Amino acid sequence: MSSPARVRADACPGVFATHDAADGPLARVRLPGGMVSAAALRILAGCAEELGDGEIHLTSRGNLQLRGVKRPGLAARLSGAGLLPSPTHERVRNVLSSPLSGLRGGLADVRGMAAKLDDALCARPDLAELPGRFLFAFDDGRGDVAGEGPDVCWRAISAGEGTLLLAGADTGQRVLARDAVATLIGVATKFAEIRGAAWRIAELDDLGVLGHVIEAPAPAWTDIPAGLIEREDGGLAAGLVPRFGQLTAVQLRALAEFGPVVVTPWKSLVLPEASADVFARTGIDGEPIGTSACIGRPGCAKSRADVRADAVFAPGLRAHFSGCERRCGRPAGPHADVVAEAGGYRVDGRWVPLEDLEDSLVRKGNS
Repeated sequence: MSSPARVRADACPGVFATHDAADGPLARVRLPGGMVSAAALRILAGCAEELGDGEIHLTSRGNLQLRGVKRPGLAARLSGAGLLPSPTHERVRNVLSSPLSGLRGGLADVRGMAAKLDDALCARPDLAELPGRFLFAFDDGRGDVAGEGPDVCWRAISAGEGTLLLAGADTGQRVLARDAVATLIGVATKFAEIRGAAWRIAELDDLGVLGHVIEAPAPAWTDIPAGLIEREDGGLAAGLVPRFGQLTAVQLRALAEFGPVVVTPWKSLVLPEASADVFARTGIDGEPIGTSACIGRPGCAKSRADVRADAVFAPGLRAHFSGCERRCGRPAGPHADVVAEAGGYRVDGRWVPLEDLEDSLVRKGNS
């Protein structure tokens, strides 16, 4: 019933099952809705310093990664911080939520929905077998996380009602906000029963077994929440955009001084409570950065280049640099596709030697 047939096992990393990268074991920490408390930030800072490479890496699903985890004890520390509520479900707790919901804009306040879904998910032993790439989302109506291509999404159309999306496409099914969690869990249950070798809903031969699709819009680019943001209650929030989504332990502790943080699927952060000096105090930029990149060399043995050293930052440029054809961490929205090859890069399919790369991408940024 599904396609294409998978020829290898689902190996999405977690904390209990890490990925053996070139720079050491990689552990991924799921954060449903991107939420992480100040106390957890401080514990993560200690884990990065004492067990990993000293940094925390944001992911394109609003999660966190620790690289080079060569000392034991990570699972125990994260469990104590409340970041691993279910060892059996840790890899399937992939839930996006509109980061600015309840702060500014949007049709509905979806804060809290991700946590409720997480509780419901972890209470279902059968759903522990969902693929590690299956993605839930709650969109407050602005279309931000719906554009990330979640497998199943509730997107608000009013304060109390939303529509059900499957693989980014609208089913036309109207769902009350109070029923959103149960509806998404129901879709995930059905998918788990009939998925065969499929990892994502989009891989099913017939989406009609889950819901009738009436509209399949192309994913749109979402502007990264950046800079100081005036909340609707008159207070200040802030969008912080660390280069390549990397944060030092020192920066994590500085962030914790402002309270909880929301990790976005654009490798950025939203601080619901902020002050005008937040960027100076954290050492993190408040300007949107259009260029992203995979880890590249030396962290990944499959990468053909140190893509982060080669990355070009040009005004107006939205580009993703990849060390190989897997294109790890690429954004969902429109961007220049820059893939490393020997002696240069292939930019949107066209070969460009390394010495001409910057000029080529600057022209793209200005076009």
